[in-house]
Amino acid sequence: MTLYYEEEGDVRLGLDCEALAILVSEAALGAVGCPYETELNMLLTGDEEIHKMNREFRGIDRATDVLSFPAADLPQPGDFSYVEEQAGCFDPDSGELLLGDIVISKERVRAQAEEYGHSVRREFAFLVAHSVLHLCGHDHMEEEERLQMESLQEKILKELDITR
Repeated sequence: MTLYYEEEGDVRLGLDCEALAILVSEAALGAVGCPYETELNMLLTGDEEIHKMNREFRGIDRATDVLSFPAADLPQPGDFSYVEEQAGCFDPDSGELLLGDIVISKERVRAQAEEYGHSVRREFAFLVAHSVLHLCGHDHMEEEERLQMESLQEKILKELDITR
């Protein structure tokens, strides 16, 4: 897996976010059975920047914890069967499947870790797992989808021994 990682702003989470993002992303991709080597872009930023992006791309005028921008529209969660037939799904140089982009607010990571009573590491890992699942076609708009996604998130974090 290739992670193109960028961090902006003065807030720091006090952990190796890039290494943890790779670890969690690989576990999430394994959990959904992704059969390809992948490429992913990740930006860690602050509330102000993610607020602007949330407003611009989703029409929601507030900061959020994480935004996910899938590169491909999978027909079903974790269904990668058609991507080889679609133009633009793979990096022409590396041959890796282009998953998409993740943007995480470091300020929300800290605030939610405190709010939920667990570590910054656990909150960051949760948001990475959550977002990678979105990039793989999972969603939580319907109750059944939400339950499936939550189960996968917990499975991923438990396998990595990143618990509350």
